[in-house]
Amino acid sequence: MGNAVGCVSAGVKAPKKASSYGFNPFPLFSSFHGRPRNALQSSSSSSRNKKQKRERIQVDEGSAITSEQALPAALPFHSDQTSSSIPFSRSTSVVHPSLGSKKQSFQRSSSARRRSNNDPLIKRPHQLVNQEPKIESPETSHFVLVHGGGFGAWCWYKTMTLLKESGFKVDAVDLTGSGVSSCDTNSITSLEQYVKPLIDTFNELGNEEKVILVGHDFGGACISYVMELFPSKVAKAVFIAATMLTSGQSALDTISQQMGSNDLMQQAQIFLYANGKQNPPTSIDLDRTLLRDLLFNRSAAKDVELALISMRPIPFAPVLEKLSVSDDNYGSVPRFYIKTLQDCAIPVSVQEAMINSNPPELVFEIKGSDHAPFFSKPRALHRILVEISKITHR
Repeated sequence: MGNAVGCVSAGVKAPKKASSYGFNPFPLFSSFHGRPRNALQSSSSSSRNKKQKRERIQVDEGSAITSEQALPAALPFHSDQTSSSIPFSRSTSVVHPSLGSKKQSFQRSSSARRRSNNDPLIKRPHQLVNQEPKIESPETSHFVLVHGGGFGAWCWYKTMTLLKESGFKVDAVDLTGSGVSSCDTNSITSLEQYVKPLIDTFNELGNEEKVILVGHDFGGACISYVMELFPSKVAKAVFIAATMLTSGQSALDTISQQMGSNDLMQQAQIFLYANGKQNPPTSIDLDRTLLRDLLFNRSAAKDVELALISMRPIPFAPVLEKLSVSDDNYGSVPRFYIKTLQDCAIPVSVQEAMINSNPPELVFEIKGSDHAPFFSKPRALHRILVEISKITHR
């Protein structure tokens, strides 16, 4: 297995029957170019080819072992984006302090295992090279994992297993209309309704209990909502290729400003109209024939098959809702961002734009990861999460 190393510097209205009539776009929706689909129809089966200085730390992946995808679905796309097919034999984790971060009050933590001769070279301050870093006890041993748009708690099965094997308590939540939830996705009309299962999880925590809250993809907006409600119960927040918003932004705002063109997303998106096409979309589905290229271009076939039978449409109203957060609540929680470098759904440029506009404490990168690092690079993701858990206040 690889070496884990970190270097840290200082009243919902019932939906009407789905309609097959065409959608007359309002100004807000005038840029939709996705394929409309009746909410009760199956998706089309047609397929289409689809700086301050930083300290760099490489991590060997080892031999074992949205909304986001839907956010850009509501944007105008005009040119092709192709995914890379260059094979990667190992992953890279890069960590550096965010240039605009307000807080730089964390202590260094590291793995107990010495670097072997087979581990990649590590660039870090000279005084650390010949020292065995001190191990810090985790501030909390409880992770709460929040999936992205279309996903469910099922997507975290590898991450949950690895974290539990490392001694952590782990909860993965199915948001409303996701995973095993019995709610019809098309009936979800607000972000609050969408994240209610996560709110319930926090209400069940003890008064003094804290968790590390992790959000993937559109789950970033969801954990931000909960950070504002329960700041004293969130020790740290981790955004994995996620929508990290500022107050007054919606997930759609954030992505639309930076996405540019993404023909693959345009081809994959399928709008559902449970209230008739004369009204706005109620959810967004993704063409199953394009999921591998869009979301899982580095993931194993068995995980892609799991996603094909498990993913559900993404509720559209929460994607449009503007987030309201404050410095006293949301702003008091230390945030960390994990970039996925071979991501075709939320490209690195979009991830970096969110990081620059709302700087977290530290930024990590996983080389060779597609939009789903819990599938494509589970051990690298695990090591970063454990590393983050060890970072403590001075």
